[in-house]
Amino acid sequence: MTTGRVRRVAGPLVEVEDLGDAAMSDLVALGDHALPGEVVSIRGGVVTVQAYEYTGGLRPGAPAATRGEPLSARLGPGLLGNVFDGLLRPLSGAPTWLVPGAADAKAPDRTWSFTPSAHSGDQVSAGDCVGIVGHGGLLPHRVLVPPQAGGTVDTIAPPGSYNEDEPVARINGIDVAMATSWPVRRPRPCRARTDIGEPLRTGQRILDLLFPVAKGGTAAVPGGFGTGKTILLQQLAKWCDADVIVYVGCGERGNEMAEVVAELFELADPRTGGRLADRTVVIANTSNMPMMAREASVHTGITVAEYFRDMGYHAVVIADSTSRWAEALREFASRTGALPAEEGYPAELASALAAFYERAGKVVTLGGRHASVTVVGAVSPQSGDMTEPVTAHTERFVRCRWMLDRDLAYARHYPAVSWSGSFSRDAAAIGVYRANTGHPGWVSMRATLVSLLGEADRVGSLAELVGIGALPDHERVAVLAGRLIREAVLQQSSLSTVDSFCSDERAEALVSSVLAVIEGCRRAVGSGTAAQAVEKLDFGPLLRAREEARTADEVCERRDIVLARLAEAEVS
Repeated sequence: MTTGRVRRVAGPLVEVEDLGDAAMSDLVALGDHALPGEVVSIRGGVVTVQAYEYTGGLRPGAPAATRGEPLSARLGPGLLGNVFDGLLRPLSGAPTWLVPGAADAKAPDRTWSFTPSAHSGDQVSAGDCVGIVGHGGLLPHRVLVPPQAGGTVDTIAPPGSYNEDEPVARINGIDVAMATSWPVRRPRPCRARTDIGEPLRTGQRILDLLFPVAKGGTAAVPGGFGTGKTILLQQLAKWCDADVIVYVGCGERGNEMAEVVAELFELADPRTGGRLADRTVVIANTSNMPMMAREASVHTGITVAEYFRDMGYHAVVIADSTSRWAEALREFASRTGALPAEEGYPAELASALAAFYERAGKVVTLGGRHASVTVVGAVSPQSGDMTEPVTAHTERFVRCRWMLDRDLAYARHYPAVSWSGSFSRDAAAIGVYRANTGHPGWVSMRATLVSLLGEADRVGSLAELVGIGALPDHERVAVLAGRLIREAVLQQSSLSTVDSFCSDERAEALVSSVLAVIEGCRRAVGSGTAAQAVEKLDFGPLLRAREEARTADEVCERRDIVLARLAEAEVS
């Protein structure tokens, strides 16, 4: 460590001199409390540091020391089920982020049980597992050979309890502990990236049917205030078939973040029957926390996800919201005098977003396991303007866009995902996967839904001008078809014990039943039955099926009731 002295303090920007061997992005300890900061500029002999904490009390002449390494996250046992700040310092229990200079803060020293899975003399490679922490359970915490390491196992600790920093193995002269550190802005290495295709099942019909995302894919959730972003993200966290959830609250209001954390820790895990929090890592960086820590939080979150990915798990990063992260970039750029681009955001905004989303992917890990990191980022455009820079740039780099519509939200249609403003670039690959796994009709079913919704929107716009009564019968049936799809398939209540989650089999039963009824309506009108008479039929049994029918067979029974009524109307 090289020691210099503080020259000038301007809010979170600190100028340091005599810090000779400092490099860009190095971590610097400022003042007597060792406030953490990051080198953002080096000009001549003056190093500019952006502090991660409040700099009140820091004065010119105070000591400053470079740590010779970039900002790194401490990775190890104890991540699951806990809450951390943007630098991965624990917030559970004592709020260590309030302690000035708690750069190395970690959970209180604890011992963890360790069971070796390798033996002295074994040959191991980077990414191989040398032991298990704890009792295994649903998600065994694997102690892996570090990247760029490998060789002969010199020694291995016997089963027992050890401190997380205590070496449990020595491999080719390198000590391996249960805990490690990794620079948050550097992607963790993998053996290879593989093609995506397996869907991330969310249990939300409109996403799984119309706009699916693959494991290892990326999705953006743009939506204005009050459109239901947080509820949708919580539903994803609860019901998606990922192994590990990393929830990053970036720049949200403190009271909202507290509610989200409380609700996450109260949710039951449908996979295990225990707490959802037991396989969730929460990174909470609220709007009143330091701006640079907010900027680092999304990198910290995806680093944690890559850590579990290397163990062989499928991880999902939920970032709420990337707009607040981009605002931190804008504030930082203005303080450093960078040339502003559109709406004051830095010119590197697009590159920063691309670097974040490209860390998602389905990979073969160094240890040969198949795993993935999926990224879902919420976007909060000001005034609901979907053309603003963060939303526009994000859509360039994500595979899916789940746009939330204010009109749908105000009409109490939830999830308020717009079928006309959303897209999925993963749909083709997922269609191939489903065809190869016993669902060959999924592609045609999705295409039919998209076509019917598009036709209903087109005719509905015309009906608003001339009135529904002025339309020919076949177009009135198109409007009816759109209503049946929206109310019987696309709507879904997060509060319903039956409909909060929807399996593939039940979703396909709902869709096939609605399509059969729509075809029956067309047939009735084609045989001479007035469209007005068809519209007056009671479709209630079918519309209530999503809330009341628990199985595919029950859905089909309700379909048959409606089809029988259609047949009677056709005869009369």
